[in-house]
Amino acid sequence: MNGLREALWVLLLGSLLGLELIGKVPPTLHTPLMSGANAISGITMLASLTLIVRAGDNPVLLLLGAASLAFALFNVVGGFVVTDRMLAMFSRRAPAERGGRSN
Repeated sequence: MNGLREALWVLLLGSLLGLELIGKVPPTLHTPLMSGANAISGITMLASLTLIVRAGDNPVLLLLGAASLAFALFNVVGGFVVTDRMLAMFSRRAPAERGGRSN
């Protein structure tokens, strides 16, 4: 029980610290930060898959592994969507899309 209490404190303090740090990042750095988060989430996905495989018949570990896999997958997909939107901002548009006349 004592180990669980320590793990919950680490989770709480890490979440508060992450929220504080992310809140101070200027908007121009959010996309590079998202690509770094994608790399970390990829590692989290591997760890949660390992947890699911080694959980055996323990339903708590299976649930924890499934939840961490879902959150990490959500973060990776969101990162790719944000990156795609950012790259679309820098792509050249066809002349008809710019409001020019087409003959």
